Amino acid sequence: MHRHPGWTWDNVLARLALHPASLAVLQQMEDTGGEPDVIAHSGDKDAVTFCDCSTESPIGRRSLCFDAAALAARKANKPAGSAMAMAQAMGIELLTQAQYRQLQELEPFDRKTSSWIATPASIRALGGALFCDRRYEQVFVYHNGAESYYASRGFRGMLRI
Repeated sequence: MHRHPGWTWDNVLARLALHPASLAVLQQMEDTGGEPDVIAHSGDKDAVTFCDCSTESPIGRRSLCFDAAALAARKANKPAGSAMAMAQAMGIELLTQAQYRQLQELEPFDRKTSSWIATPASIRALGGALFCDRRYEQVFVYHNGAESYYASRGFRGMLRI
């Protein structure tokens, strides 16, 4: 309840009833280890935002490079896919840096893992991508080649309905 004060399950259920296709998206978030929860709402029956609230980056969404271009650029040891493609297929968005920082205000996340975040086109055009984590009670933003992938790096997603 600390993630969505003032909102009850009835509020959430009413919003979901208006958008039944969102249930399948939320199920995919759950199936990949995201533990989606409501983190924001804009009124009694207005838009509601779900986000992955797993303590660490969702386990079913790790070991992915950043996007399709990065995946295509890898010559050897290609990962199974990319964060952007998987997010798009699921129907969710990667968090921006600002959204990731807002999420971290709710409680600590990614103390042992990291998460790809939406990357500005100017950085991506140079071959890079951004990711975040929380260490020493601080949120850090880093860069890496978009084609890189690690067992401890995944991505968090967001769904607005």
